[in-house]
Amino acid sequence: MPQFPLRSQISLTARSSLSTLPSLNYPPWEPTLVASLLSSIKSFTNQGQLAEAFKAFSLLLHHGVTYSLPAVSSILHTCASFKCLPQGKQLHAHSVCCGIHQHPLLVKRLVAMYSSCGSFPDAHLVVESSRTRDVFPWNVLISAYVKSGFFKEALGAYRSMVEFGVAADNFSYPSVLKACGEMGDLDLGRKVHGKIGTSGLEWNIFVHNALITMYARCGEIGVARQVFDEMPERDVVSGNAMIEGYAQEGMWEQAFHLFETMQLDGWLANAVTWNTIAGGNVQMRKFEEALKLISQMRASGVNFDSVSLVVGLTACSHLGSLRPGKEIHGFAVRSFWDVTETFKNALITMYTRCKDFKGARLLFEKITEKSLISWNAIIAGYAHSDCAEDASCLFRKMVFSNIKPNYVTLASILSVISRVANLQHGKELHCYLIKNSYDDYLLLWNSLVNMYRNSGRISDARRVFDLIPKKDEISYTALIAGYGMQGKGEEAIKLFDEMVRCNIKPDHITMVVVLSACSHSGLVKEGRALFDKMIKDYKIKLRMEHYACIVDLLGRAGLLQEAEEIITQMPFKPSSAMWATLIGACRIHGNMEIGGWAAENLLDMKPENPGYYVLIANMYAAAERWDKLAEVRVLMRNRGLKKPPGCTWIELDNRFHPFLVGDRTNAQAQEIYSMLEGLTIQMKDAGYVANWDFDLEALTK
Repeated sequence: MPQFPLRSQISLTARSSLSTLPSLNYPPWEPTLVASLLSSIKSFTNQGQLAEAFKAFSLLLHHGVTYSLPAVSSILHTCASFKCLPQGKQLHAHSVCCGIHQHPLLVKRLVAMYSSCGSFPDAHLVVESSRTRDVFPWNVLISAYVKSGFFKEALGAYRSMVEFGVAADNFSYPSVLKACGEMGDLDLGRKVHGKIGTSGLEWNIFVHNALITMYARCGEIGVARQVFDEMPERDVVSGNAMIEGYAQEGMWEQAFHLFETMQLDGWLANAVTWNTIAGGNVQMRKFEEALKLISQMRASGVNFDSVSLVVGLTACSHLGSLRPGKEIHGFAVRSFWDVTETFKNALITMYTRCKDFKGARLLFEKITEKSLISWNAIIAGYAHSDCAEDASCLFRKMVFSNIKPNYVTLASILSVISRVANLQHGKELHCYLIKNSYDDYLLLWNSLVNMYRNSGRISDARRVFDLIPKKDEISYTALIAGYGMQGKGEEAIKLFDEMVRCNIKPDHITMVVVLSACSHSGLVKEGRALFDKMIKDYKIKLRMEHYACIVDLLGRAGLLQEAEEIITQMPFKPSSAMWATLIGACRIHGNMEIGGWAAENLLDMKPENPGYYVLIANMYAAAERWDKLAEVRVLMRNRGLKKPPGCTWIELDNRFHPFLVGDRTNAQAQEIYSMLEGLTIQMKDAGYVANWDFDLEALTK
């Protein structure tokens, strides 16, 4: 018999030692000695002293006891608890030599030992070779497979069990149904459901909860609800399973309703359910409701976890609510939840979205080992607030820290650079994309097209567009918008036609930009044709934006009567922007009848945008309706509205230099205004004459 290795490192501090064992001078047939050794083995295994148990077992063998089921069973149980596979295998070999390896007690222990040690093929072999009709070893094996994520193997074990004629019980079905749900095996799940109904087993709530989860995971949410409704007894797990099923299908309203019902019925939902419902409110953009749920969760005595806090921070981020965000931060610090990376990144996002960049930067700098996700969080936060310089500086620092950015990082940087039209930084990122082989990320190349388009470099945008191997509707939409902005409506329509020929279906955004391009280029006929094709050919539902584009198109062309008909006949209530569009067209074409009607409707909406009042005033000033102009100015004053001064900026030496009307705070104001005076003289010499018709300030002095 081979010597068993000793694992002294596993032993705990023993209250007894081998000195307490009987002397070896006892004869081998002495029953007292055997009983004492067996008692010692049981005591050692109960205390987790595996090495001492093996010593006692060796003594037992030495004194002529060839096998002992209780001893082998106890030691195997301890091997399973401490995941000692080599020792467990030696005991298995010993039991084979003694011919006791197929004893029902040892089969259970062996399967449990191999399963706990992760040696699933051995566990499976033990069960199948034993030919046992006992369901317990099969349950242990199937459960172990499921717990370790081997769902396919679990279902294979279940099929083998059925083939061997072993009847499943209420402990088998939950594991099997979970595996069916994870594998999406609806057919087998239905068969198992049928077997449950005909098995004659006592009704079991755990089995039916597993049925709900299985059907929900397989997309049969209606069947899951039917099982739920027909249950004679339900618990909080039943409700949780149903809510998670609704959440998986995006059926949030049903999930919210069921959660409310659970609350009214006095069910105590656990943290997972609370988190699911709060997260659902975030997805539905009901951010205030999500924060209320987090508050109710705390008041109900449900313990927060990191998910609860992250959901709360996400809601604060979208609302821009710094105070509740700080409260969650403080609670996390007191509860030691602030140490997780996920929470830290959510905190950084919350502080940047709430414009507290100092707090966000402080948190970021305190992270000793910054991960890619942490860098993305801080960069995306600055990018979201259009802080292009800060985002770009952080990006450079990230690259110099040997952290390779992913497409999320680059998409964040490109988006803000595109919005502020920072051409220099955009070119640098363009080079970075080429050098680091980001060819497969269409999102980034579409962002580059947008960046060049917004910077007015339509030829560069076209070059990038032509290099994209597989374009989508976003690629085409970005470039069509660029042509439209520069008044190249015919080029925009050609590109749109190419998009259709390539079997890329336009979406509602594409139609907005192509209609806008027609409007800016005066292509009335083409715009009308595209507007008509939206429903007939492209099956796109008309939205307010499309009607606004066609009104703008007709208004610019002087077809004000048709524009008025569109507004009165469309199925939407006109927006303030649409009225403003019509007013601008009436001012240009001198139609005070329609313009006055549009102005009255716009003023009735009490808009907060002072530009709308200035637009109306300019229209009345152009028509010399001084009484109406005065009324508009009084309205502006009474409503506390003041038009901000016009602003522009230039980029020089990687810095933005803003310019406001009448601003003389710039250190180089004297040189700037001298240059402006020189340009004005050159314009006059070239024959340009200023148009003071729409200078509201000059007309009212």
